[in-house]
Amino acid sequence: MADPGKSAHAHEAIAQPSAWVARFVHLIPAGEVLDLACGAGRHSRLLAAHGHPVLAADRNADSLALAAGERIQIQQVDLETVHPEQAWPFAENRFAGIVVVNYLHRPLWPRMIASLALDGILIYETFALGNEQFGKPSNPDFLLRHGELLEIAAEYGLQVIAYEDGYIDSPKPAMVQRICIIKAKGRAKPEKLHLI
Repeated sequence: MADPGKSAHAHEAIAQPSAWVARFVHLIPAGEVLDLACGAGRHSRLLAAHGHPVLAADRNADSLALAAGERIQIQQVDLETVHPEQAWPFAENRFAGIVVVNYLHRPLWPRMIASLALDGILIYETFALGNEQFGKPSNPDFLLRHGELLEIAAEYGLQVIAYEDGYIDSPKPAMVQRICIIKAKGRAKPEKLHLI
């Protein structure tokens, strides 16, 4: 029989902000922050507590209702629509920070990075290859390849502040990859960011 106390503790841990996001949230400059695929808003609340106006975006209306709060606007959006021109509704250079946790849809990278303002911070954490041994996600389409976040940072001329790739045991055993990067001034803006 499962220990109900242990189950409640696991649920509480999953509802807490990622330690990776909490570690770097103070680096985000003043301004609006996008919590992308926000779920119930655990990171939106953390960002708002740090004084940021937050746009919490997700396709699930029920989750968004939980994310709403003071300094937090919500927007229901399906980022994986069939029509790519409708998949990214956010302007270039809009956000001082973007936070993405437990979500991967590779076609969004160019638009997401274009929406990050100069000197903006991107904090990204999601599952990596090897996670299939611990459960879902197990489809390679939703798992980062070894070093993939570093490759993306290099491809778009982003400065890496911190990076990790490996096993975590909390809030549950998983293989993850995570990065904190800055769209630093003085770096050449790659052609890929010029969206038509």
